[in-house]
Amino acid sequence: MGINRRYIFSLLLFSLLGSYVNIPLFELPPEPVISNSYADLFGMRHIIPQVREWPGTVIAVNIGGAVIPFILSIYLTLKNKFYGRALLGITIVMFIVHQMAYLVRGVGIAVPFFIPPIAATVVALILSRKYAPALAYISGSMGTLLGADIMNLNKLQGLGAPVASIGGAGTFDGIFLTGILAVLVSSIMTGKKN
Repeated sequence: MGINRRYIFSLLLFSLLGSYVNIPLFELPPEPVISNSYADLFGMRHIIPQVREWPGTVIAVNIGGAVIPFILSIYLTLKNKFYGRALLGITIVMFIVHQMAYLVRGVGIAVPFFIPPIAATVVALILSRKYAPALAYISGSMGTLLGADIMNLNKLQGLGAPVASIGGAGTFDGIFLTGILAVLVSSIMTGKKN
């Protein structure tokens, strides 16, 4: 992928730990909020925290699911100098993920967790076998963030979610799995070792 093996584990660990940290960006107007409940998404239970008084939905950015993948994607794009291919891969995966994303009352936006890594792997292998692992990561993580979260921000009003996190809850699984599965599969198919 273009990153030394000894740093890969650290990046995955920081991404996993960072999934618990959200940085608030802004707040949507007040609305009825679903709280002290849970939502099941693809076999994983997401707890909706209890809230007594909530002025509105807080829009936040997730460290592990948005900030770290964004920084890593920028680094990989600049290092490998495949700007056009990266942009095309992101656009294709963004379109696919946007079509598959759906709203979950009380949680926010969700995407079937297997869609981003599969789409990213196929797109990366078509665009460049040489750079497939890095392209898979960039296309999968950025395509998921843009296609699921950013393109659906206007639909969050009225969902009753206390916090809607860009790169969190319903999309983090797809982004994190993209970092593991897409890179692994494309590395195997291209014969690369990292």
